[in-house]
Amino acid sequence: MGEKTGKTTARATGAKRAIGPDERRARLALRHRLAPSARAATAEEVAGALVALHATDAATVFLAAAARLAPGGDPVAEVERALYEDRTLTRMHGMRHTVFVVPTGLAAAVYSSTSDAAAARERATLLKHLAAGSDFDETWLAETERQVLAVLAERGEATGTELGAAVPRLRSHYVYGVGTAHEGPQSVSSRVLRVLGMEGRIARGRPQGGWTSSRFRWALVPPHAELPAAEAQSELVRHWLAAYGPATEADLKWWTGWKVTDVRRALAAVGAAEVVLDEGPGFVLPDDLEPVPAAAAAADAGEPWAALLPALDPTAMGWQARDWYLDPAHRPALFDRSGNIGPTVWWNGRIVGGWAQRPDGGIVWRLLDEGAGGRDAVRAVEAEAARLADWVGEVRVTPRFRTPLEKELSAA
Repeated sequence: MGEKTGKTTARATGAKRAIGPDERRARLALRHRLAPSARAATAEEVAGALVALHATDAATVFLAAAARLAPGGDPVAEVERALYEDRTLTRMHGMRHTVFVVPTGLAAAVYSSTSDAAAARERATLLKHLAAGSDFDETWLAETERQVLAVLAERGEATGTELGAAVPRLRSHYVYGVGTAHEGPQSVSSRVLRVLGMEGRIARGRPQGGWTSSRFRWALVPPHAELPAAEAQSELVRHWLAAYGPATEADLKWWTGWKVTDVRRALAAVGAAEVVLDEGPGFVLPDDLEPVPAAAAAADAGEPWAALLPALDPTAMGWQARDWYLDPAHRPALFDRSGNIGPTVWWNGRIVGGWAQRPDGGIVWRLLDEGAGGRDAVRAVEAEAARLADWVGEVRVTPRFRTPLEKELSAA
């Protein structure tokens, strides 16, 4: 009764609702499908809950999904079904020039809000480099791209090497960085395929080898809807706030890579409601102001949770300001020098340690916060480590970006 009265009074007086770290962690547990009762049945549910799965490291997609799928199935087969058979998930360039896996239904919004502008810059840069370091021009590039698309239309999919054999132009070189200390020959192939991928005309399909491989085959992509940029940005922000709200303007600017004017326009377009966070003003969707059970209450109800999340996991990388779920003292052990987070151990909404896989396949972990959760936490982490080891089996996973604690544990 008191809580309801408090809400009514706050609204009546125009006071902004405060959302503390406990409630933010409770939202994270449920909305990111990490609490046991919130686990997902399909890979599509996982991707939809998180908006986008980081895919710079191919293994992250599978590890992130498996941590959130209900026990009992084959995570690899489930993700491969969605990516390569049903194509309900799409791997594409997106926010911050990073490769993501997104729900196919959201791909058009990502292209129009983010990728198209980045692709235009990438194409302009490539033409500038070709003009400075070769005799190739825009007409030459257009014909090269036409030949690549024709080969893929005929074959269905092909590796970069196969495309180079079928389209000799891709084997051409130009001089990169003319007149600079970085001057040297560079292959046209990777740049052309990158531009076509960023424009959404081709996409990475099945990899060569297993699910940890980053050597992908390329395939044509059906034309995507062209949305007005502002409309697409609003749609993406609506999805993001539903998953990551409350969050600050700076969090959203960092996650999208947009200009602050675009962020503010999109927040206004969705009618984002301002709330008070420990780090300052934050935002939620206008219909998302109701409280959720605090993390402590969830634990009392019998649902404490642990998770072993992979390097570059969407939850760990979801906000720019992370102190509410990560002790700043743990950053040096868990991040590389470029700001990429490694494999993390979570307990009730906080990062409390890290994990790694040894060459013999063993999953090893360490708590950096020894007082977090006591024996309950240790037992829960042990159970998650056993679950991970069981489905990974004989596969060896080495993160693309190594962090101090991951390297130390994997060598133990």
